[in-house]
Amino acid sequence: MALQKKKTPMKEQAPEERIKNFKEVPFGYSDEEALVEAQRCLQCKHQPCVEGCPVHVPIPQFIQAVIDGDVKEAGQILKSKNNLPAVCGRVCPQEEQCEDVCVMGIKNEPVAIGRLERYVADYNMKRGSDKTSAEELEKLKVPELKGKKVAVIGAGPAGLTAAADLAKFGLEVTIFEALHETGGVLRYGIPEFRLPKEIVDQEVEAIKDLGVEIRLNVVVGKSITVDELFEEGYQAMFIGVGAGLPRFLNIPGENLNGVYSANEFLTRVNLMKAFKYPEYKTPVVVGDKVAVVGAGNVAMDSARTAKRLGADDVYIVYRRAEEQMPARSEEIHHAEEEGIEFKLLNNPVAIHGKDGRVAKMECQQMKLGEKDDSGRRRPIPIEDSNWMLDLDTVIIAIGQNPNPLLTSNTKDLKTKSWGGIEVGEDQQTSRKGVYAGGDVVTGAATVIKAMGAGKTAAENIKNYLLEKSKK
Repeated sequence: MALQKKKTPMKEQAPEERIKNFKEVPFGYSDEEALVEAQRCLQCKHQPCVEGCPVHVPIPQFIQAVIDGDVKEAGQILKSKNNLPAVCGRVCPQEEQCEDVCVMGIKNEPVAIGRLERYVADYNMKRGSDKTSAEELEKLKVPELKGKKVAVIGAGPAGLTAAADLAKFGLEVTIFEALHETGGVLRYGIPEFRLPKEIVDQEVEAIKDLGVEIRLNVVVGKSITVDELFEEGYQAMFIGVGAGLPRFLNIPGENLNGVYSANEFLTRVNLMKAFKYPEYKTPVVVGDKVAVVGAGNVAMDSARTAKRLGADDVYIVYRRAEEQMPARSEEIHHAEEEGIEFKLLNNPVAIHGKDGRVAKMECQQMKLGEKDDSGRRRPIPIEDSNWMLDLDTVIIAIGQNPNPLLTSNTKDLKTKSWGGIEVGEDQQTSRKGVYAGGDVVTGAATVIKAMGAGKTAAENIKNYLLEKSKK
């Protein structure tokens, strides 16, 4: 059979239909499509894709299981390293990680590893075969750790991953989550049309089945402190509270009604279910014209959400050019298909209001200079180039920092100048027995990188407790 040079396409909703609903855009592979794509894998001996994955999923092995017709086994191989495969198959930037180093991609399109991961995870979820078997769990338990308690702070991707791995070692694990729902950014940040929340629910249930206890509505740093958790008998802990404190532009007019941080906007739509109004009495009024400032994945999510909430004209306003946009190419492509208009090389300098609400945004045109510390060409203002954009809503999506509530109320916990927690290569903080990972350490990053940090921390917490038990 001739080699298929391009990825097997994945069917999806037409743009003119999907902007009217919040249903998931891609439909996923059928059994036949998954098999065709799996057969493109060259089964390389040196397996660079495994090293390209932050959690080191045995990619060729799970793909071979798909080829062999044993999708349940493929799921078990995935779950051996990735506790959230259905999530990662949807939101991971595989094109920058495993697929970026795929040998098939040297001369052709790389194997669609992410799409196959999603297929395997969904297949097993539908059949109830996504759980780690009791026999496998028994093999993973470390007898010396029996009865030892570990606290995980935050039920986002880093915390869920750490908790799952720690539970597999046989530890008694409790997650403390500030919100009334689990998932962190998976729940409040990523829209339903990219990540259905029933997928998050099922992944979390599988982690609870490992024996993990989850306590909601507990704000560590306010309801209870890290020191008090140690006093309650927890012998180690992992902090994975994310980065939920939005950054702003610090320009005139940001206090007007109709200006949102992307964090608030997406939380109100996703967690508070504004997209289901009037079923849920939590509407978000966006008006006819919306501008989203920024060009990362969060900006694309915000723009595409605004379109679905009824806005006629939605703009991405970004101070650099297209090649500098940090969003995934797939998200940019979907936004363009949905009619989002890109105002590139433009920087907001003021927001003007009428009767206390947003009316216009004043922008200044930019040009690109030499590269800055980020490795991207620096935007330079063009004199006398200011112009006005008529608007009803402005959404600021230029990044987030960690909320200082926990760090400011935890003694001897070293932080960086921007508020992130300092850790070593083993993810341990300046406090003995306290580990941290994810966005609270790196700043806003990808789901899979947060999960990688959670896995590293779990392994080192295990080693720390084993060493402690010998003394």
